[in-house]
Amino acid sequence: MGFNVKNIPVKIGYYLAGFVDGEGSFNISFRKTNDYKNCWKISACFNISQKDPVILSLFKRYLKCGTIRQRRDGIVYYEVNNLNALCENVIPFFEHFEFLSAKKKRDFSKFKKIVYMIKNGEHLNKDGIKEILKIRSKMNNGGKRKYTEEQILQEI
Repeated sequence: MGFNVKNIPVKIGYYLAGFVDGEGSFNISFRKTNDYKNCWKISACFNISQKDPVILSLFKRYLKCGTIRQRRDGIVYYEVNNLNALCENVIPFFEHFEFLSAKKKRDFSKFKKIVYMIKNGEHLNKDGIKEILKIRSKMNNGGKRKYTEEQILQEI
């Protein structure tokens, strides 16, 4: 049985959305690689980490995608980084069960835009990468980054 946001009980959907509003994260990462023409692999990921895996299991059950893993420090995390699952499951879920906080709405909107840019192949050229960097810089209050925008732009 495939994913259909209408099959999710309303109480559960809004509970999960509210949980993500406080604890979830939408991320766009750049990883150096020798396998790509421009040496950067751009990845989108939705994740939540907790000490208790029970709530994370609800996400996996209702979103019908993603993985649950445990770190060495005992923290458990749920993540979805498959592009099709993000487009077909995660994004429709959060479009249906909206966030209350302006910050999470804004981050999700930017995340969604970048995910569709990646899906359309726009991340494969210099202009697309510049646009993704511009959008990403306004997500997660700037966020902690392994590579600066300057480092990424120098190598494309």
